[in-house]
Amino acid sequence: MVAVTPREGSNLRYAWQVCAVTSLGLVLIGIAGSTLNVALPTVVRHFHADAMQSSWILLSFLLVNTASVVFFGRVADLLGRREVYLAGFALFTVASLLAGLSPDVWFLIAMRVLQAVGAAMILANGTVIITDAFPPEKLSQGMGVYFGVMSVAQLAGPTVGGLIAETAGWQWIFWVNVPAGLVALVVGAIVLRKMPRQPKEPVDALGNILLFTAMSAALLALNETGTGGLTSPVVLAGAGVFLALLPLIVLVERRAPNPVMRLQLFAGRLLACANLASFCNSLARSALVLVVALYFQAARGVDAFEAGLSVLPVPIGLGLASPLVGVLGRWVSPYALSIGGATLSAAGLGTLMLTADPATPYWVIAIGLFVAGCGSGTFLTGNTTQVMQALPAGSLGVVNGFRVMVMNVGMVISVGLSLSVLSASVSPELRAQVYAGTLSKLSPVAVEQLMGGFQRAYGVLFAVAVAGAVLAAFARSQRVPASRDSTSR
Repeated sequence: MVAVTPREGSNLRYAWQVCAVTSLGLVLIGIAGSTLNVALPTVVRHFHADAMQSSWILLSFLLVNTASVVFFGRVADLLGRREVYLAGFALFTVASLLAGLSPDVWFLIAMRVLQAVGAAMILANGTVIITDAFPPEKLSQGMGVYFGVMSVAQLAGPTVGGLIAETAGWQWIFWVNVPAGLVALVVGAIVLRKMPRQPKEPVDALGNILLFTAMSAALLALNETGTGGLTSPVVLAGAGVFLALLPLIVLVERRAPNPVMRLQLFAGRLLACANLASFCNSLARSALVLVVALYFQAARGVDAFEAGLSVLPVPIGLGLASPLVGVLGRWVSPYALSIGGATLSAAGLGTLMLTADPATPYWVIAIGLFVAGCGSGTFLTGNTTQVMQALPAGSLGVVNGFRVMVMNVGMVISVGLSLSVLSASVSPELRAQVYAGTLSKLSPVAVEQLMGGFQRAYGVLFAVAVAGAVLAAFARSQRVPASRDSTSR
């Protein structure tokens, strides 16, 4: 038995207090995202939003969050991680309050942008604060609890969102974040210690602008593909801008003293493949709850509350797997956990792809969702621990922001691609009915067409999940076995 000194015991207690505080941030963001995924049709019907506006209620948050998370990682290095983290809670809470007061859909989208900025300030720093607080041998346990709490938020979100949408009104989908944000802000201010600031260095403003522009162009093109086809002027222009900016981004980032995209992180096989595997898993995972919720509302005609109950196997699987894997991390390498999780995710999505039909028994769908959720929880804990242990300690804020950005890029593409593939299966005049969840009441023929779209959407996500499993297998140190490498730090 290993003796624990009072100082070590005190540090470990503080580490778990930090884990509790940062987990509150994931609860806030997780509930906010998952409630809207299920309640989107209710919001769409209230504002009479068209297909483009409907998709941008979701995509505006993902785009801005993705483009700004690395920026706030650098800002936190300069101004103080605790201060930026708490400011993120405050901004997210205020934006949630105002979102519930939205007079029209464009004001709502603007508030979603502010929510995204607050979320970026939280996400860019939460994992780093945990990494700094926990000793290396306990890090996998902290990460397991951290992502397990995220799954609890996602577990409650769909049910809460569906219930709120059907009873209290769409405004409370956003207002429910306000008390949670205030609690997180107060507890964080009490618990979190100030962390040393890094030397002041310039922020890569040009890199942030170029990255945001390129991703906006790509998203516009992707979103328009389902409506106007590949030859649409918007699609061609967006794709052209994106392709033209790619070499410029590489050139600027190579010369920037503090680049928003640290391309050298891809120089080694472990970090390159681990980050790419994270991208693939995020792309395969992020739109799943949204697609399945739309399936139950648009194809089966259930209400938002029942749809929220129907997607529960995903967060249940994630919630069970994450803390269990965190404990297993003491004996099983993060490398092995990443591969196993990615493989489970692919198996769950493959099940959904093969059984996409309005008459499929729910228990079959539930198994696919549960397996996919278990896979995501296992992968997230293993992959995050693997990456964070391999990162240089002197610039955790920026490089963790890059890691989160990679996952967020996957989320952005996942939602845009899935909605585009799904809605392309029906005629343009019926696409708004898909987002509103009313298609099943209008045309059985259109529902049959829509099922082809669901099958193709699941197929795309399955193929990406398989690619993630392959990349996870390549994410191994070329010098020593992954298990040794992870324990040597």
